[in-house]
Amino acid sequence: MRDDNGRRGRWYPVVVIAVLLAVLAAGAISNLVEHPQPRLVADGIPGRPSALPASSRSSDKYDDLVRHALADLDGLTLPNGATLAGWDGPWRYVWPRDASFVAVARCATGQYDEALAVLSFLDRVRPSTGRWEARYTDSGGQVGDGRAAQLDGSGWVLWATWFCRAGGKYWDLVQESADQIVSELGPDGLPAPSPDYWERPERELTLGTVAPLLTGLRSAVRIATDQQHPAEAARWRSAADTLSKATDRVFGPDYPRTPAQATSFVEPGVEPISLDGGADAIVTVLGPPFAPARTVVTTAINRAHAVLTQPNGGVTPGEDWRADGVSWTPQTALFALSAAARGDKATANSLLSWLDQHRTKTGALPEKVNRDLEPAGEAPLGWTAALVVLADTALQNPLPIP
Repeated sequence: MRDDNGRRGRWYPVVVIAVLLAVLAAGAISNLVEHPQPRLVADGIPGRPSALPASSRSSDKYDDLVRHALADLDGLTLPNGATLAGWDGPWRYVWPRDASFVAVARCATGQYDEALAVLSFLDRVRPSTGRWEARYTDSGGQVGDGRAAQLDGSGWVLWATWFCRAGGKYWDLVQESADQIVSELGPDGLPAPSPDYWERPERELTLGTVAPLLTGLRSAVRIATDQQHPAEAARWRSAADTLSKATDRVFGPDYPRTPAQATSFVEPGVEPISLDGGADAIVTVLGPPFAPARTVVTTAINRAHAVLTQPNGGVTPGEDWRADGVSWTPQTALFALSAAARGDKATANSLLSWLDQHRTKTGALPEKVNRDLEPAGEAPLGWTAALVVLADTALQNPLPIP
């Protein structure tokens, strides 16, 4: 009689492995079909020269990159101070987040008049009560596309106002935005869920909302102290302490996008590991130049960078973002800024060089870099341009931390 059991035992693992590989391959193909390779929408602002004059170049490593970025910010900023996220279609609006970064980049490079023009536009469109809108038209109107207002705008605008030392000029903006953050904090010390830079409805609170609010409240405290408003400074400091402790309690120690569902304690003396939640590039905002450095946060930032790095060398926004192998330049530049501000020059230079190498033929920084290492999406993208300017500045001199 043949030993069928022995023969079956030999080929069974092979069949199982083959089936698993087939399932994985089918899943990969399905994902590529669902998320096709993105292409370039525009390679620069129409009518702009494709290169800067030779006389404007220098021997500095990122001189051409930064000069192009600043020139593109000039092109994206309208006479009324409205700074467009991008030149075309769905990008041709003013996001408070993007505009705040542009104002900070301007101030970091000594372009104070240009920065005040951006802040003045934000001051004109500020909500007297409630959350900032996700985005505004270039004339300051609301965009009727059904997007919910976003709480993170209150934090970004406060940070930009403090960074540019404009708290006295825009005190009403500061007071309204900081008080809005305070009013949103619940009994647990945290705000309710809100859309964030992922630009989608959220059922859970995200780090993309919490991190900017912490930076904003600390900035508001600094402004109120400088402007001699002790009552406001005390109120906002108390709220910042409450939010900070709640963030550590709910999001620590890994600071994922959403609160971890459970925590694994391996053994005494070993740091616990959070389960679920997903890494998010916004963890960078919990450290310099947005917040004082802490070892636990630095560890979380380095872990997130490793997890989110794509095969093409750039970074994806989050672990739960679509798995298409495409890198997004704002998040890549966020990690570059974070590394530069924390003194990790090797990582900062590596990421800035990658961004420099993947510009469009006109020299603009695109929104994405696809799987074939081609620029994709809108170009130039204002947020990326501002982040690159800040990262380069941080490599040369420390940026102030609220």
